[in-house]
Amino acid sequence: MDPEIVLIGAGNLATHLGKALHDSGLHVAQVYSRTEKSARPLAEAIEADPVTSLKQVMDCADLYLYAVKDDALPEVIRGISARAGVHAHTAGGVPMAVFEGARDQYGVFYPLQTFSKEKPVNFRAIPIFLEANTPSGLALLHEVAYRIADRAFDLDSQQRETLHVASVFACNFANHLWSIASDLLAEEQLPFDVLMPLIGESVSKLHTLPPAKAQTGPAARGDQNVIARHLEHLAAHPQWRELYRMITDLIREKMS
Repeated sequence: MDPEIVLIGAGNLATHLGKALHDSGLHVAQVYSRTEKSARPLAEAIEADPVTSLKQVMDCADLYLYAVKDDALPEVIRGISARAGVHAHTAGGVPMAVFEGARDQYGVFYPLQTFSKEKPVNFRAIPIFLEANTPSGLALLHEVAYRIADRAFDLDSQQRETLHVASVFACNFANHLWSIASDLLAEEQLPFDVLMPLIGESVSKLHTLPPAKAQTGPAARGDQNVIARHLEHLAAHPQWRELYRMITDLIREKMS
């Protein structure tokens, strides 16, 4: 018999996770969010009941998946009375021990991807990292993970924290650099999409080359004249200038 699931949250990750669970044939009984405006659209999309109070969360589900902001997780855990079932959060940077003493069976169900509600994702291609405090809890997380994804890995909290830090560098920081590039182009009325072939090729190379081998550009070449001109060009943006200098120094050190 398939497990009955409660989804705690209705944000970016919860939206994609809920739809993936539903599309796989699994039953999500409830979707919790603080507001009806958030809970109802997702609940209706996956044929679940929307609830807006933690006291309304059912106490007899098999799996509770917590997809809420990291800072809100302890409060949400305290607000839910259910102790039965397996309780797993979806955060990369929060230890499994956040449940300790509050639940009997608990763990982590962490899909490694960046999520936006308006951008579809192929959940089957997303690796899911799992941890649990009991063998039976881990088995349930594996069962659910393989219903929606092709790859699942056991990872303890320390390993997952390293993975999360790495993913911030690879995704969040990289995206911020693209945002800076977009702002620079906008100063000359140039569209950001002129960079898309370059970005696409940079990412594509990583399928066949390690990042250090794929590195190009003036820092990798040691082209001091170009670097000096770039730093001068960024004089009006001292924070970006310092960031350019710092990353250039790191690349040169790595390449030496």
